[in-house]
Amino acid sequence: MLHTLMNSPFKSNMILLFNILKKSDDLLALQDGVIIAVDKNYFLRDLLNSSANLYVLKEDVTARGLCKKIATGFMMIDYHKFVFLTEKNQQQMNW
Repeated sequence: MLHTLMNSPFKSNMILLFNILKKSDDLLALQDGVIIAVDKNYFLRDLLNSSANLYVLKEDVTARGLCKKIATGFMMIDYHKFVFLTEKNQQQMNW
């Protein structure tokens, strides 16, 4: 399943997301959701422990000036890879 986090993690039900997220899932942070990928943030430890595949949209990270602050557990991707993730995952959940 592809989880897309579009809102700030402080405005989303992260406890529910962590409970639903499986090892085989993909999580893409985009728009204000990229805040979750900032190194040493409140949610990062639990997210990295989920063992899900973690992605962040490069354009949104750049627009927010966070390029040098992204945690190492995230892969920065572009829109082409976003399309690939959408095609790969038949189910998607927006947060």
